[in-house]
Amino acid sequence: MENSQRYRQDEKKAMLLSLIPGLGQFYNRQAIKGAIFFGIAVLFVIEMIAFGFGALQGFVTLGSTPMEDHSLFMMIRGTLQIIITAIFAIFYYFNIRDARNVARLWNKGEKPSQTVKELLDSVYNNGFPYLLIIPAYLFMAFAIIFPVLVTIFTAFMNYDFKHIPPAFLLDWVGFQNFLNIFTLSTFRDAFMSVFTWTIIWTICATTLQIVLGVFTAIVAHQPFIKGKRIFGVIFLLPWAVPAFITIMTFSNMFNDSIGAINTQVIPFLNHLIPFVDIPALSWKTDPTWTKVAVILIQGWLGFPYIYVMTTSILQSISEDLYEAAKIDGANAVKRFTSITLPVILSVAAPIFMTQYTGNFNNFSMIYLFNNGGPGSVGGGAGATDILISWIFKLTTGTSPQFSVAAALTLIISLIVITVSLIVFKKTNAFNMEEA
Repeated sequence: MENSQRYRQDEKKAMLLSLIPGLGQFYNRQAIKGAIFFGIAVLFVIEMIAFGFGALQGFVTLGSTPMEDHSLFMMIRGTLQIIITAIFAIFYYFNIRDARNVARLWNKGEKPSQTVKELLDSVYNNGFPYLLIIPAYLFMAFAIIFPVLVTIFTAFMNYDFKHIPPAFLLDWVGFQNFLNIFTLSTFRDAFMSVFTWTIIWTICATTLQIVLGVFTAIVAHQPFIKGKRIFGVIFLLPWAVPAFITIMTFSNMFNDSIGAINTQVIPFLNHLIPFVDIPALSWKTDPTWTKVAVILIQGWLGFPYIYVMTTSILQSISEDLYEAAKIDGANAVKRFTSITLPVILSVAAPIFMTQYTGNFNNFSMIYLFNNGGPGSVGGGAGATDILISWIFKLTTGTSPQFSVAAALTLIISLIVITVSLIVFKKTNAFNMEEA
């Protein structure tokens, strides 16, 4: 009790002193911690004087003199400074909170760490998890958040082929790029066409690979099927071969003139099936047949993963459930809809969702098969371009539209994140607690 009265601290005073980082810790008789906090604050002030204030000013103005000021670099430096400032703001809040909490410990009669050894012991015993996660968070801030912020800020600039730094200065244009996507006829028509096809492509291609994967897994799991290992190896072949090679191979096979589909497969089917005369199809020059081709190819490429996952789920279902269902008179279809399918969906629904979001941004399939062609729907987009491949063309074409591409990227991200969160919430994918 005597020790508690002797070292009673004013919590508000400790917090007020911590407005200058470290002083609150000195007030709480934690000289080592106070020196560290004060040193961090001094380093931040030096950084602001040497780099920060100029970076933030350049971020706002984006320069004033062409060929001398590079607006893009100024925006990037400003973005970096915003992240550094945000990190210091978090530290600043922690510094004030720490001063209050330590003062509270003194008032409770507990002695906080004061010496270097005590401080290290306290960090090890109470803050060891934070020592592990703080470096990861710092890495994420610069490796993930930084490029995301640059993309976001680019969407609000007039960065296009008419404004290429340093010859021209960039300006902040607000939501103009987003408005252009929906108001300018070129971008509006292209966006509606590409967006519609992206939805169709995502639903059809992903559903096909899921249905194929689940179907093959269920068939291969039946007890009367012999040579299951052989079937397993065959079904895994599309997954074993690199997708790049497979797509390029199929691109050659679907060639209108010399491809194996038109020169060998279709003639074989015509010879095999009487009264059938399938003409050679324009797989690479007709948008409709190109879309059919890429959907079929993605079904072939994607089903092995679903097959493997579904097989593992099926092996976990007790045979007693099926035996009980048979005794109750349930036929094969009823057993599938009442037992097999619910179990598969309860386990794999989040994975199925990632398949949809993955195909929504499946750049390689569209680009490698026919470069988003054939034809054009305006705005630099081909008839089979999806949003992600259109963005690629907007940034690499002869008349790049970087800001519009960034705006489209944000729209894609918003769609994917929103749909994913809704589905994950419905399927309790984030619920880690035991029922």
